This record gives sequence, C-alpha cells and structure tokens, in this order.
Amino acid sequence: MYYVYRLRSRSCPEFAYAGYTTDLKRRFKKHNRGRVTFTANYTPFDLASYAAFENARAARNFEDYLKTGSGKAFARKRLRTS
Repeated sequence: MYYVYRLRSRSCPEFAYAGYTTDLKRRFKKHNRGRVTFTANYTPFDLASYAAFENARAARNFEDYLKTGSGKAFARKRLRTS
C-alpha cells in the first residue's frame, strides 16, 4: 500500500505537512523524532488524516495535489479533524 498523509503540528497549529510513504507508522515516528529536515522545527505532530492507495502513481498525484493552493483548500474544508 501507498499512503498519503497530513500532519498537524501541536507546537505550531498553522503548520500542516503532506507526505507520501509506504510505511505510515515508521514515517510518523520519524517526523515526531525530528528526523525529517523540513518538519523538525515543528514537532510534535498529530496525524490529521491519511489515504491509502494501491497504486504509487495515484498516491503521488494526490500528494502533489494536496501541496497546491486548491489542494490545501480542499484539505482544510474536507479533511478536517475537528
């Protein structure tokens, strides 16, 4: 499986991150331990949402979309956690 996930920082609630992985648990732990350069300054994180895909291309395309302006708007509106 291929996963696209969104993280929400507990220390800086405005910060959200979208990523792609094949091992969601391992990647989430890596983010929270500060071992991902781009997110290290915003730890700790909550897993805001994730989607599973059988196809790597579909997962990458969705990740790319979530990083666009319209994808961010979609995530704020449709993938809310609270």
